[in-house]
Amino acid sequence: MSQVPLMESSEADLAATPAAGDGLRRPARRLVGRRGESWVPYVLVAPVALFILLLAIGPALFTVVEAFFRVNALDPPTRFDGLGNFRRLLDDPAVRTSISNTAIYVVVGTLGSTLLGIAAAVVLQRPFRGRSLVIAVLILPWALPGVVEGILWTGIFDPNAGLVNGLAQTTHLGSGDAVLLGQDRIQTIALIELVQVWQIMPLSALLVLAGLQIIPGELYEAAQIDGCGSWGAFRRITLPLIRPAVAVAMVQAVIATLNVFDQPYVLNGASRTASSVMMQTYFVSFQDLDFGEGYALSLLVTVVTLLVSLAVVAGIYRKVEL
Repeated sequence: MSQVPLMESSEADLAATPAAGDGLRRPARRLVGRRGESWVPYVLVAPVALFILLLAIGPALFTVVEAFFRVNALDPPTRFDGLGNFRRLLDDPAVRTSISNTAIYVVVGTLGSTLLGIAAAVVLQRPFRGRSLVIAVLILPWALPGVVEGILWTGIFDPNAGLVNGLAQTTHLGSGDAVLLGQDRIQTIALIELVQVWQIMPLSALLVLAGLQIIPGELYEAAQIDGCGSWGAFRRITLPLIRPAVAVAMVQAVIATLNVFDQPYVLNGASRTASSVMMQTYFVSFQDLDFGEGYALSLLVTVVTLLVSLAVVAGIYRKVEL
């Protein structure tokens, strides 16, 4: 009877005793941080993150450096020029014209796409029959490439067989052969901006619509009980609560309008009438082969885009707590 516990204890001791070779083995290392957090997700994401950093930050740093050098294929070799590229750009009448045109694009495009986006989002807020189809059709202009849209609207604005001139002739509001693009600067910019607003408005509408979905219906019911009308509820409830979504919509519109290239180039060609800064960057870099000025102009556009976007966020965005 007394030997049984001894045998059990001895077997237990043997099982707990490490083998002779186990002392030489190194403990397995796990990818675990000091706080017990696993490093495996970070290791898996690291290659993609490194690729994105190299793809984005690498060219950006290269542009910043080369903007201060004289890089001209027709005037070698490359040499340090300080602020010379920036001075020559500001002295160029074509660049100044493109800057003023782009300023109009930014103001009209941002305000137009945001206001129309808010209106479309309010209409689409309540479910109705065919709502999904309407949203799908609404997204289509945003999904199309800018070049395709430019070609499409070129046919609409065509002076010979365009839709606009055809309607003008049918309604006896014009001769039907008017040249709409390239003649008057303001008219040309307005028509080009009409095309761009048509493209970027759907994204603004979807962003604002997403913001509307998080507003509780009880707020509108309480406002209605208190005697608040539709406009009052929109002004006191809807607008304050969708400010974060409106800020995001305005930022994406600012970025799109500051970097507009496809629509002016396809609709108006190389004419200065409605040229944008990005068009001028293309002309300076690849037609004049002055890459130093092209880098400098790209750097200016990047800095202005960042500053304007930050200003929009600071002025419009407000944290909402429901």
